[in-house]
Amino acid sequence: MYKEGDEVPDDCGSREEWTLLFWTSLAVIVPVIITLWCSAQRSKRKTHMKDFFRKSKHGWHYTDLFNKPTYCCVCSQHILQGAFCDCCGVCADEQCLRRADRILLCKEIMAPCGPGGGMEHRWVRGNVPLASYCAVCRQQCGTQPKLCDFRCVWCQNTVHDDCMDSLPDADQCELGEFHSLIIPPHYLYQVNKLRRRQPEEYSQLASCCGSGWTPVLVLANTRSGNNMGEALLGEFRTVLNPVQVFDLSELTPSKALQLCTLLPPGSVRVLVCGGDGTVGWVLDAIDTMKLKGLDQFMPRVTILPLGTGNDLSNTLGWGAGYAGEIPVEQVLRNILDAEVVKMDRWKVQVASKGLYFRKPKVLSMNNYFSVGPDALMALNFHTHREKTPSFFSSRIVNKTVYFLYGTKDCLVQECKDLDKRIELELDGERVALPSLEGIIVCNIGYWGGGCRLWEGMGDEPCPPTRLDDGLLEVVGVFGSFHCAQIQVKLANPVRLGQAHTVRLVLKSSKMPMQVDGEPWAQGPCTITITHKTQALMLYHSAEQTDDDDESSASETESPTPHDSPRPPGPASARA
Repeated sequence: MYKEGDEVPDDCGSREEWTLLFWTSLAVIVPVIITLWCSAQRSKRKTHMKDFFRKSKHGWHYTDLFNKPTYCCVCSQHILQGAFCDCCGVCADEQCLRRADRILLCKEIMAPCGPGGGMEHRWVRGNVPLASYCAVCRQQCGTQPKLCDFRCVWCQNTVHDDCMDSLPDADQCELGEFHSLIIPPHYLYQVNKLRRRQPEEYSQLASCCGSGWTPVLVLANTRSGNNMGEALLGEFRTVLNPVQVFDLSELTPSKALQLCTLLPPGSVRVLVCGGDGTVGWVLDAIDTMKLKGLDQFMPRVTILPLGTGNDLSNTLGWGAGYAGEIPVEQVLRNILDAEVVKMDRWKVQVASKGLYFRKPKVLSMNNYFSVGPDALMALNFHTHREKTPSFFSSRIVNKTVYFLYGTKDCLVQECKDLDKRIELELDGERVALPSLEGIIVCNIGYWGGGCRLWEGMGDEPCPPTRLDDGLLEVVGVFGSFHCAQIQVKLANPVRLGQAHTVRLVLKSSKMPMQVDGEPWAQGPCTITITHKTQALMLYHSAEQTDDDDESSASETESPTPHDSPRPPGPASARA
């Protein structure tokens, strides 16, 4: 023992320091090792699950936490984590997953008719939707805290356990509210048995699907805007036939649209879940169908806006962005009520100066072409998104980045003196340009994420515009700050005119350009924009934006030609 005042040997103090260092290191290293081990096990399990899911006939998805009370369809126990099938709604914990895959059947995308010539219900027990009601007694289903009650995976009808015996034996599944949008399994079964596949035979087979049958195909880009595509795919597979739902990250639009050739001509509608770029991709695939002589199978296109700008969706009445505020059932109801309109599509030909032996670059345009500050913002945004795509997974983040690049350009003014570097011709006539930094050529009413560019503040008369008039609207802007003023209705654009053909000649230097949000840097060249074709789109007139409401109010007060909102197209025919 050491007495007070005695010196403690150095080796004793050193031993205490080493002991403290050892336990400190252990406290840090052990959790790290446990975390790495758990991560490795989780990754191993995930890989194993992915292989199992790929071979399964179910559309399994694994979740660490169900968002509502869920029960295993095999052992009937309450589960917090496990797998669920987004096609038929079967749920199972990890221990029961293989057995569930073996004994519980999923939706059959192709099957013969039932014994009575109709389609039989396909019942799944338990986990019925909240606020669902029994088809027999009309009382609420799924109220007991256990695996109970049944749901038909096709018509979405629910029935109590006790009421199941009360269903008549002759009760057939009629596919529910969206029967006119669903491709029945028996239709594909009969098509598969045809020897000579002619359009007339498809129309005859369609008679068994009821009058007004207009099946819808869902094409979703899981990488668009706010990354909601994957969740939407599952929700649409639940309501529709899974064969109607396509993930564009796994299958190109050209291959997905081949299903149109197995359906009655002129009956198909295509719902594109994505941004304006995804819509253009699908419309290009439809143009390819025309080149192959498949005009009669051309579908009508509608949009569920998941991108950042969504100007085409806004113009057609489908809103400026979708964030899950309405269920997919309401989306399908809106499609049923939509009207068919025609929309001009344009060919943008870029011939670089001095490269006479190289084929000109040819692009398709639906929304707008621009050169100047807005194209520079799009180019900077695109460059950084390519480097770090995970950062740009939110619509709010994307718009914030656009704002920052616009603020930077207000200070730097990289596109100044554009009028000295470019020549503009409208229908062959040279246009004298003021001191501009940007030129925008528009085909649709909206630009820049929801701004009515051609109308500006709405305080000056301007020629009316239409989606199908074969005319382009050409405007100029003085810079990024002017663009911002136009977007908040504090300034008007410089209206340069309307034309059937637009020609721009970039005489010197390199300038940023964009077509429908796809930007690039371009050297001296000649750009020619001519009419290409017309696409059949679906217009939703029931939903209006704030600008539409203001415009409607101004029409009521003082109906003048320039106050009217942009018409969607010709006299619309019911889809």
